Amino acid sequence: MARVFVTRAVPGDALERLRSAHEVRVWDGALPPEPAVLREALAEVEGLLCLLTERVDAALLDSAPRLRAIANYAVGTDNIDLELTAARGIGVGVTPDVLTEATADLAFALLLAAARRLPQAAADARGGAWRTWEPARWLGAEVDGGALGIVGFGRIGRAVARRAHGFRMTVRSTADTDLDELLACSDYVSLHVPLTPRTRHLIDAAALKRMRPTAVLVNTSRGAVIDQRALIDALRSGEIAAAAIDVTDPEPPPPGDPIYETPNLLVVPHIGSATRAARARMTELAVENLLAGLEGRPMPHPAG
Repeated sequence: MARVFVTRAVPGDALERLRSAHEVRVWDGALPPEPAVLREALAEVEGLLCLLTERVDAALLDSAPRLRAIANYAVGTDNIDLELTAARGIGVGVTPDVLTEATADLAFALLLAAARRLPQAAADARGGAWRTWEPARWLGAEVDGGALGIVGFGRIGRAVARRAHGFRMTVRSTADTDLDELLACSDYVSLHVPLTPRTRHLIDAAALKRMRPTAVLVNTSRGAVIDQRALIDALRSGEIAAAAIDVTDPEPPPPGDPIYETPNLLVVPHIGSATRAARARMTELAVENLLAGLEGRPMPHPAG
């Protein structure tokens, strides 16, 4: 029986399978454990189920000499130093596939909300600004028949494309079109790339200038794929029409961050996979990874 640390309570009942085989401690705080607290908690631990909020770096690994299996509760691994874990023989697993449709749903919901200016319309309705039917107010853009550019054409990007076809949209992706051309010819741009050194600030000031002044940008990948300062400037100057983002850099932005006051910017709190079914299945995959890793078997859903 191994010791396992889980950095936050997770949905579903799959943790019971883990508890039946190992000694499991779940962090009971509403916020992630501070790095120093986490390092102390891992001193005798062999298995770790962590979230994107935890940095698995040299300092953490040095504090966990017995660690041999990590289940990351996510598809991405930008929070984990995979070179270090590989060098130390620590298996790392992820939770692919199960959040594809939920995240694609949200991406398209954000696209529609930004295009039709739903946050402003809803706020005005609640705030007393809705006086009568007004022919020239709350005007947005039509999505039907528009041009959608998808940056990153993996599982989620392809799922977004399927939804777009129902709106008779013309779909291009970086699988078949150069990024600069895609940005220039799209009414809507949706980001679905992992965060790597190559994709950090992929959408910077220069990229935003290539977009149409009527364009809408959607990001459900990672916050740092966009240069957030450049996005704020582009929205304030009218360089692009609107943006809707599920992820930020940092996450969350601190109180008073200008992102909260930027016009035509919809921000939601990283809810791409936030359906009961998707999150419960993520727990199941994470548990499957840990059970295999702690038994010395290959993880069924390895990173990389």
